Amino acid sequence: MEELHRQRLDRLSQALKEEGLTQMIVSDPLAIWYFTGVDVQPGERLFALYARADGGHKLILNKLFTVACTGLPEVWMTDTDDTVGILAQAVDPSADMGIDKNWPARFLLALMERNPGVRYVNSSGCVDRIRAVKDEDEQEKMRAASRINDACMEAAAAYLREGLTEKEVSEYVSKLYRDAGCEGLSFGTIVSFGAHAADPHHEPDNTALKKGDCIVIDMGCRKDRYCSDMTRTFFCGEPEPEYAAIHDLVREANEKAEAMIRPGVRFCDIDRTAREHIEAGGYGPYFTHRLGHSIGLEDHEFGDVSSANTDTVKAGMTFSVEPGVYLPGRFGVRVEDLVLVTENGCEILNHVEKRWKTV
Repeated sequence: MEELHRQRLDRLSQALKEEGLTQMIVSDPLAIWYFTGVDVQPGERLFALYARADGGHKLILNKLFTVACTGLPEVWMTDTDDTVGILAQAVDPSADMGIDKNWPARFLLALMERNPGVRYVNSSGCVDRIRAVKDEDEQEKMRAASRINDACMEAAAAYLREGLTEKEVSEYVSKLYRDAGCEGLSFGTIVSFGAHAADPHHEPDNTALKKGDCIVIDMGCRKDRYCSDMTRTFFCGEPEPEYAAIHDLVREANEKAEAMIRPGVRFCDIDRTAREHIEAGGYGPYFTHRLGHSIGLEDHEFGDVSSANTDTVKAGMTFSVEPGVYLPGRFGVRVEDLVLVTENGCEILNHVEKRWKTV
């Protein structure tokens, strides 16, 4: 096992101690890879990391999967075994058990029946809080994914012209990522023309670009497992003065929020800074979503930048800052960057021009 994974497992043991737990079942394959380097997509099969506060971790594996030496004790099973029964024998039947938030009920309920004297608690925070703070290797991978995203966004903007459909632009973005050596998309690319831009999660269709339309492109790639995410809004020809002014307002909200990011600042205060600027411009009711979300191995990870999140920012965290204004049936604009929190502020990972431009 690599030293990096040992350090991460040590942090998990410490997190369990802080929660007053001695044991936990980690079931998310991405999280298991993060802690062990073992890459398995289990489908419907039981696959888990049994984590302990005393460091006595075990991997629960199906013989169908071929894995390299893990450096951890391994508990093996087959499709015809009583898999939950095997797991029940591998854990402590007398101590509280932490459970990953997305472990299938077919496994959890069966384990609860086998070890009924145990109290089962959601201990996902032990994993989520560790993954939220990126180490130096992760930070560099986030930078690299965003550098690719910058280049692909600029290429996509140069490709735009009247008559192209949203689907054609979305497919072109996918080609750009393939040519750049990415593993794929971090989420389905959003391309929205005109009134479609008022739907923040519009799915590209055969609508053709025409003069006067706004163009929202929200795109991200996955490179070396880590995700990028960025949104820019363009105009096909000169925009209406109101729409240009709204774009400026949203960009300013993005910049004001980013300017205040540093360790110790609350996420809700970052959200409020952007929201109050848009409210002062008269469009508060049309900013209909939180300001941002955490990102890393997944496009949307635990934690967000919202009015409900009173947690404080920590160095090494990565999240989006994406204010928007959406006028139903008319127009929409969103400006989004990813930021990496540093010891004294934040590093903005996207460098594509944010001021509005015409195509």
